[in-house]
Amino acid sequence: MDCMNQKLASKNHLELMSEVKAHAKPLTRSQKEKLESYIGTTKTFYAIGADMEKQIIKRWIKKHPDLAVSEYMELLGSLYQGESCNEISLAGGLLKSLPKLRKTIEPKYLDGWLNRVQGWGEVDSMCQSKFSATEVLTKWEKWKSLLTKLASDDNVHKRRASLVLLTKPVRDSEDTRLADLAFANINRLKLDREILVTKAISWLLRDLIKNHRQRVEKYLEENEDTLPRIAVRETKTKLLTGRKAPTRKKMTS
Repeated sequence: MDCMNQKLASKNHLELMSEVKAHAKPLTRSQKEKLESYIGTTKTFYAIGADMEKQIIKRWIKKHPDLAVSEYMELLGSLYQGESCNEISLAGGLLKSLPKLRKTIEPKYLDGWLNRVQGWGEVDSMCQSKFSATEVLTKWEKWKSLLTKLASDDNVHKRRASLVLLTKPVRDSEDTRLADLAFANINRLKLDREILVTKAISWLLRDLIKNHRQRVEKYLEENEDTLPRIAVRETKTKLLTGRKAPTRKKMTS
């Protein structure tokens, strides 16, 4: 990062975080501990709510209509180095809200950005429904290389990312390249019992049902004994009912 871009990234970063801090609500120690436990982080957290975060991002984008690709990338890199959950979440919001700029991102950058994430919430804020099937397929060899690498990483957050990044693409496209890679990563990680991974395996299998139902059924049949139990249970339920979990019957008097 050259000096000028670094200063600009810091300025933009500070603008966004100043807004976050200005709207943050105080948390009791008990509330803070519950929140940290839920999202799996020990980082600083400013309680602003999802709607307020969206408003902050929307206002900031309106103030910066001519944001260049280089400025966008420097800001994302700066936010992903941040010390709070909110900075990671803001970066995710900027990925979602600026699709034209997002499409210029080289997949390799995600590997570095994932070094600082902590807990499922931060992984998913970067990876869930951010990159479409078209975006992934347009740079297929680069995405395939990244996702294969992430699935074998010692960092559990990267292993989760290798699955979550594929959920939207396999749901939105019938392209067999996406499904082949999804099943390959699931197969590579099926013995991993980290909860961040087991739940993501279930998620990806369930999203594969839309366009690859028979493959999912066959894969379950052949791998039921080695897949995480939660993945088998939730995927079978989705195949039978269309839901992740069975509908609870109402109590009758």
